[in-house]
Amino acid sequence: MAHAQPSFRPIWAWVAAALAGIVAPAVAMLMLAEVRAPLAPVGGPVLAVGLMGAGMISAAAAGRLWVGVLLALLTAVGLIVLARGLGTPPVHHPLATGLAVLIASFSFGARGKLFARSASEKGWWIALFVVGGEAAIVATALAMPGALPDWLLVLLPAQWASLAIQAALTGADTGAAGSALIALAGTGGVTLLVARLWPRRWPYLLMFSAWLGLSALVAASYP
Repeated sequence: MAHAQPSFRPIWAWVAAALAGIVAPAVAMLMLAEVRAPLAPVGGPVLAVGLMGAGMISAAAAGRLWVGVLLALLTAVGLIVLARGLGTPPVHHPLATGLAVLIASFSFGARGKLFARSASEKGWWIALFVVGGEAAIVATALAMPGALPDWLLVLLPAQWASLAIQAALTGADTGAAGSALIALAGTGGVTLLVARLWPRRWPYLLMFSAWLGLSALVAASYP
């Protein structure tokens, strides 16, 4: 029974996943295109927020990792197609972009699965609040560079995903992107371990330690 999957699938959870993962990023890109602002510099943050919204909330709603990963990947494809239609240049490194998107989708889906295991039908609410909070910080960092301290940004998986995806999209070779991918994969794996061991509470110490250690790795190469 400890490993039984939750059977809830509230309709509002899927609505929230669609709004946070698809509608909000798409509207942001359309608004930028309307004022003729370049989309290339915001590709990473927009995709990161979309992956987080679709992957984390849907995994929390379904209680299954693969659901979150699949929907996050489909969201990424849709947003990239929309960006190309709005005139952004082609992706510089498709394989690197695909890898970054896959790892970020896995990491966000793992967090959603943990929320489902630990909070049952309320897990998607937790995922929604986490997505909203991290998205707000990523948007603030993008709109007002330097307004937020680096120590805060390096703690956020959404910012890790933003760094890694942006580097792959633009072809930039940065150490921070590689560290961010390692951090996303590491936290995703540890999060799945915690979900598997639920309701034991001691693995949370392991997850917290891994999160801080991987944040320090990102901080060491932060731009």
